[in-house]
Amino acid sequence: MKSTFGEHIQISLFGESHGAAIGVNINGLASGIPLDLNFIQEQLNKRKPQGKISTQRREADEFEIVSGFFNGYTTGTPLCILIRNQSQHSKDYEATKYLMRPSHADFTAFEKYKGFHDYRGGGHFSGRITTPIVAAGAICLQILKQKGIVVTTHIASCKGVKDVPFGNTETELLEQAEIINSSYFPVISDTAGRKMVQVIEQAHSNGDSVGGVLETAVIHMPSGIGEPFFGSVESVLAQLLFSVPGIKGVEFGLGFNFADCFGSQANDPFVMKDKVRTVTNHNGGINGGISNGMPIIIKTVVKPTPSIYQVQQTVDIEKLENAQLQIHGRHDPAIIHRARVVVDSMVAIGLVDLFADRYGYIWMEP
Repeated sequence: MKSTFGEHIQISLFGESHGAAIGVNINGLASGIPLDLNFIQEQLNKRKPQGKISTQRREADEFEIVSGFFNGYTTGTPLCILIRNQSQHSKDYEATKYLMRPSHADFTAFEKYKGFHDYRGGGHFSGRITTPIVAAGAICLQILKQKGIVVTTHIASCKGVKDVPFGNTETELLEQAEIINSSYFPVISDTAGRKMVQVIEQAHSNGDSVGGVLETAVIHMPSGIGEPFFGSVESVLAQLLFSVPGIKGVEFGLGFNFADCFGSQANDPFVMKDKVRTVTNHNGGINGGISNGMPIIIKTVVKPTPSIYQVQQTVDIEKLENAQLQIHGRHDPAIIHRARVVVDSMVAIGLVDLFADRYGYIWMEP
């Protein structure tokens, strides 16, 4: 199982959804980086469920740094974060452990690990494992912030309900980022947010779920970051984003909309302002796999939560026969609002690794 990412800053995940604890080991951090522990907890709180639009599993998600941090600063040795599970209902999965949940990793995990994997709540495949990703991402977001770089993600659309799009200037983006990053439900328009919540609550009432599209902006990103071919900004960030459970599509800039453009419409003309800029940003701040100094714009598609309460067709993997499944327990009618902080975290982790590739790990120091 490949649960480690990174060339210069290495993130290693461990734990299962219903195990004793989950966590992350971060190797490659420079020494002397001041960490705001309150910010880490605030980021974890954004991932936690709230209200009827989320699962009723309520975890404290209080983290413990057990190594690599002393007197307010990183020490330069591996930094390990531990988060204990405190609200497991493992019995919810006993009666259906041989019934393969549609669109989950149950069947593929059974095939790969020959039935020896932890099936409770999805085990290591669960969205619960994104919690330590958020903790690691909070550290990387602080490193980027020290360099003046801001990452923000909003729900661009949820089951047809659209939010206000990102602005075209860095000033507009920074104003929007302040709104989004201080909110639990990450939208620019309160009206759109209320409509999205209604859609999610209606899906919950129907025993169903919904998905949507997240849009991310990286503001004040300098030019010259990225290592073509296989270390390009797109390839590194896409790898991380596709590692998030439920993410089924990633695009940069206009993405698939490029297919409907002429070259004259798709190109971003250069202009000299305070520095070299582009008039438009159709390419999402990246040319040739390298950042061009414009905001990096990314969209990720989050599929509807596969855990729904309706009767579904499946197979009994023990009896090797067709069966029906109706799940019970505590599940999200939507994960998109909780996934935004995971996306922010993955983007931050990838960018810090890319910066270290360009300038060395010393770049992380204040």
